[in-house]
Amino acid sequence: MDIAGWYKKNRSAVLAVAATLLFAVANSVLLLKDFYYLSLIPLAGLVLLLFVTRFETGLLCMALFTPFAIDMALMPKMELSMPVEPMMILFTLMFFFRVLASRSYDLRLLKHPVSLCLIGSMLWMLVTTCTSEMPFVSFKYWLARLWFVVPFFFAAAQIFRDKKRIRQFFWCYAIGLIAVILIATAKTVGNFSDLQTLHRVMRPFYNDHTAYGCVIALFLPAAFYFIVSRNSKGWWRLLSLAIMALLVVGLFFSYCRAAWLSVLGAIGVYVLVRMGMKVKWMVMLFGLFVGVFFVYQSDVLYKLGKNHQDSSYDLAGQIKSISNISTDASNLERLNRWASALRMWKERPVMGCGPGTYQFLYASYQRSYQLSTISTNAGNLGNAHSEYIGPLTEQGVPGVALVVALFMTTFATGVRVYRTARDRQVANMALAFTLSLLTYYIHGVFNNFLDTDKLSVPFWAFTAVIVALDVYSEKRRPDSEEPLLPPESTTC
Repeated sequence: MDIAGWYKKNRSAVLAVAATLLFAVANSVLLLKDFYYLSLIPLAGLVLLLFVTRFETGLLCMALFTPFAIDMALMPKMELSMPVEPMMILFTLMFFFRVLASRSYDLRLLKHPVSLCLIGSMLWMLVTTCTSEMPFVSFKYWLARLWFVVPFFFAAAQIFRDKKRIRQFFWCYAIGLIAVILIATAKTVGNFSDLQTLHRVMRPFYNDHTAYGCVIALFLPAAFYFIVSRNSKGWWRLLSLAIMALLVVGLFFSYCRAAWLSVLGAIGVYVLVRMGMKVKWMVMLFGLFVGVFFVYQSDVLYKLGKNHQDSSYDLAGQIKSISNISTDASNLERLNRWASALRMWKERPVMGCGPGTYQFLYASYQRSYQLSTISTNAGNLGNAHSEYIGPLTEQGVPGVALVVALFMTTFATGVRVYRTARDRQVANMALAFTLSLLTYYIHGVFNNFLDTDKLSVPFWAFTAVIVALDVYSEKRRPDSEEPLLPPESTTC
């Protein structure tokens, strides 16, 4: 037998078996020696091998595992979402190495307005980390944001040049999310009369019902696109329809009022976009609505104060409780967090108190007359509960200005691609993912989850989809049917 010829023919299988045996032996030895954390080193080696040989597949694997990830304290004062955050760290390092070694990153992606807003936000976050009241906490927060953004925005934007990868990414996360929805729904059956239990059925995969409802709302518009897309045929369309139905069921049983409102808001904006309303008019309409609220805020708050409907497992009662600011503990606590955040911001309006520090500092800014039954001084029940007030408090006015600029630029880009893309499938995809992101922009008024992997992974990936479609799709001129091809690729 020609051993050399046989090995050459079956080299991949031999290497796979050898790597598996090496991994098993190494883990056994380390576990017997009570080196539990060191036993992860062989696994890290396999993950690194995956990123070296199958870079794009590595991104999809992280999307698949994220819904199942669980927070674990690897050492005192350090929690990571296992197994995805260590994978993100390795992926980020590998991405930087590949870019520096090959100098092949597309500069059009870096120069895109959305990318510039994101880079500006990250740089300002780093500046405010240096002036933070708790620098170590802020630096950890900034690092976590870095390994969320680099893989799922900067790396994904280039990977999504191939539109098949967009579909694959969506399905990888959606499959994991649907599995969680099935588990949570099964736990819901028989507990309809216990609202507190209903708020916890998604654990340990999602910390609470608000994050769970938020991610479901984020996926609904994109899921609807895959139902109506002409590229979805036969079994794929039926599968998309089944996924959509399960997402709707999950959204309903999440009992997350902010998620419900965000979906209704996205539907309303969809109608405005289809009517042809320009983005600037939408912004002015929103500004008018906010202005009217402040002009008549006394009357509005008086009427809201007369609502005593608390959160309920009953749909009608849950909807009525949205405007209850007199007895509903969740609403009262949110108002308490916002008031505390604004008091903190007034002390440091430009630089803020530092990224990620609000939850450790806000206790002394609370007022007894604003406390709810779930208020705490321990800082263990989350942050400022707003994607806008949080950055305002922690990073000052420039921080929240960059966040708003990022959101508005992404939304405007998505609408522009929808209206100028030559391929209608690309246009519809851009609109669907823009509306998906819009659900988070609306939900962000009431909660903020971009410091978690569960929401950061799809949020930054969907943002990358908008940028990739804008950079790599053919456009038509407003006054002509001729396609306006994208410029030649420029790489660094």
